[in-house]
Amino acid sequence: MSFHESATHIELEDGHILKAVLRNEDGDEQESTLDLNTIIGNNDGHFYWEGENFHESASDISFEREGDEETPVLRAVLGNVEGEGQDADINLAERITNINGELVFQ
Repeated sequence: MSFHESATHIELEDGHILKAVLRNEDGDEQESTLDLNTIIGNNDGHFYWEGENFHESASDISFEREGDEETPVLRAVLGNVEGEGQDADINLAERITNINGELVFQ
């Protein structure tokens, strides 16, 4: 299950730490964090999964829950190979799940 469907208080700290309160299998809530720098990279101004350190080449980083399903979206301006900034976004629900109250990249 995508993490946002069972989470409250989702936020982004320091531009790259995803933090949320998640329900575990017993229904109890617990706080969990995931460093997005360990799973998301920058490829010529575009976010990509299974990369790292996007934060080093990013500015104007933001996190919003968008649309009727409150999809968790990370947005930033990422530097490309020419050194120019490009608007980029990535749907965190695509690869981040809640496994027994923990944020997990899959």
